[in-house]
Amino acid sequence: MKARDVMTLAVYTVKPTTSVKDVAHLFVERRISAAPVVDDQRKIVGIVSEGDLVHRSEISTQRRHPWWLVLMAGDEGLAADYIKAHAKQVADIMTRKVITAGPDTPLQEIAEMLEKYGIKRLPIVRDGQLVGIVSRANLVQAIATIREKLLTHLNKQSWAHTAVLNATVNGGVVDLWGFVESDTERKAIRVAAEAAPGVRVVNDHMTARPIGY
Repeated sequence: MKARDVMTLAVYTVKPTTSVKDVAHLFVERRISAAPVVDDQRKIVGIVSEGDLVHRSEISTQRRHPWWLVLMAGDEGLAADYIKAHAKQVADIMTRKVITAGPDTPLQEIAEMLEKYGIKRLPIVRDGQLVGIVSRANLVQAIATIREKLLTHLNKQSWAHTAVLNATVNGGVVDLWGFVESDTERKAIRVAAEAAPGVRVVNDHMTARPIGY
């Protein structure tokens, strides 16, 4: 499976000139935690998240450094904290270096990028323009979808005894558990799992049905 198979198409975005107050309202009203920042051509120029709104002067949560840390931080660091706490427009608080991926990026690479950069979502772009977004929740849903589609497919096969079969999916790795009537059934189930979209590896833990079962 690739990014285009699971990405959210209806992405709430903001402009660099959007006010910080309006962004906060957007997060609350739409129950989201971040929004890509785009220009008039819908090209990404940044991203703003709840983390950018935590230390704000309006709610008296701006960073308060002990005197010794003030001496160590230097003027530039303190000035940056001041901007985060008092800026009125998104352009002044957003993250400008945005990690992105393309629609054809495999989900395995998406997962690795989320983990590597410690981020919760990845904007998907085509020719520089935003076309969607993949979040951790999208990956979790994809895992559930792989399992559901596999079991639904096997339920339609007269030879598959799905009542005593279970499958778990984690990062494209499918583990098969349960009982089979024959080695041929075991092989057929494995083949079906390997052919399922998004599956990279299949681990066979199935056992032959006990006599008299």
